[in-house]
Amino acid sequence: MEEEKPGESFFLECERLWVFWGLMLVGGFYGGYTYGIRGRVFCNAQTANLLVMAMNIGNGNFRKAAYYLIPFSAYFLGIVVSEILAKEIKRLRFARWDTILVGFEMAVVFFLGLMPPDWPDQICQVTLNFICAMQFNTFRQAEGIGMATTFCTNHLRQFASFLVRYCRGKDPSVGRKSALHGLMLLLFMLGVILATLGIRLFSYRSIWIADLILLVLFCRLLLADRTYERELLLRKPGGH
Repeated sequence: MEEEKPGESFFLECERLWVFWGLMLVGGFYGGYTYGIRGRVFCNAQTANLLVMAMNIGNGNFRKAAYYLIPFSAYFLGIVVSEILAKEIKRLRFARWDTILVGFEMAVVFFLGLMPPDWPDQICQVTLNFICAMQFNTFRQAEGIGMATTFCTNHLRQFASFLVRYCRGKDPSVGRKSALHGLMLLLFMLGVILATLGIRLFSYRSIWIADLILLVLFCRLLLADRTYERELLLRKPGGH
């Protein structure tokens, strides 16, 4: 993952740290929700799905292996769609793709909260696979720092790497990067905790808690697009 974009002194609203904090909360919530009440799987990334698919191939369980092509394909499709739509929506000059994505994500999550409990869990799982892929591919850098918003592995590596470099050189900027990646790990955990508590209180409807976070993000991003960043709609966020 690209770590920095040098020479950047101004950041779009969609690149601000607070946006990535909110999305990381939501990412953790998705993982806690699907694991806790929708099939005990993680929807945020595809490493585990590829692992299980390969294990089933090795054991000769080809039908089970084929099933894991569904979430993998949904994730792949989410990335492809986000790449295509980002360019198409830019031509409309109404709002940034980042803003439209958060609004779309909010609508999809609302629908998932309406799903009856007896509907197949795979509908929720695959839908969130698709959403997480688009989010991961769209939101790439927070104020010049490469950050993922749907999983933790990169943050753990960066947290440890920058921590060691800070201990060696005492560079405050390096220490700040380590702290920010550590904060993202904590926010992901907080999202999982919110999902766990939400499931106890609201069962399947608890996913609407994530919608509240997305609503705040959407309103603020749309405000930026329509007012103080209106002339910057064609500007690419860092990492793109």
